Amino acid sequence: MQLIILSGASSDIAKAYFNELHNELTDAIIVTLSRSDFDNSFNSTTQHNVCHQHFITDYSDASLAAVATELARYDTPLSQLMIFNGMLHNSDHAPERKLSDISQAHFIDSMKTNALLPIACVNAFVPLLNRKTPSVICALSARVGSISDNKLGGWYSYRASKAALNMLFKSAAIEIKRRFQHNHCVLFHPGTTDTPLSKPFQANVPADKLFTPEFVAKQLYKFVADTHFLSQLDNPAYIDWQGKTIDW
Repeated sequence: MQLIILSGASSDIAKAYFNELHNELTDAIIVTLSRSDFDNSFNSTTQHNVCHQHFITDYSDASLAAVATELARYDTPLSQLMIFNGMLHNSDHAPERKLSDISQAHFIDSMKTNALLPIACVNAFVPLLNRKTPSVICALSARVGSISDNKLGGWYSYRASKAALNMLFKSAAIEIKRRFQHNHCVLFHPGTTDTPLSKPFQANVPADKLFTPEFVAKQLYKFVADTHFLSQLDNPAYIDWQGKTIDW
């Protein structure tokens, strides 16, 4: 039996990953976290014993701690912590094209959602890891979070928040590895996926470069479930949907 946590479970990629887990696993507890109810319907092609529990959370420290306390009662080691939370734009703010577009409110919201929230999840659920059990802690990052890859500029808040996420995971991976040698942290760039986050920016994306959430979920599961593959990478690994490393 393994314990898997999906944070930001209301996102399209998270829902697709939830279905992928049901199709791949035979014995697991899947825990979903989101700010609202979660539709736990799925399309399964395997016979399995997969349990599901959903928690509504505001992602505050107290709320996450309460979830962690509840999950500790399972006495089941955490094998995957998958963090799907993220924001690029909202009804009030689009990604900045120039310096004068920068908004303090949008910048702070981006940092909270894309950087602080994921590391708060890591902090809350690390105690559920086991020293002998292989485990993965993964967050959705983005290629635009790479400082060396930035050739176009713009998108200040999103770029900065994803770069901050990358640095937070780098520090966390060093600390976690001291206690849990079989843990691997992963930062995953899903590519341009057909979700509300990318919808306003899909016009110039070639058809073969616009991925479905189901495709992304399959790629992601393939990588995080492959301990040999992860062992060949840095910790944290910073990879794209093809499994190729991204320069920091």
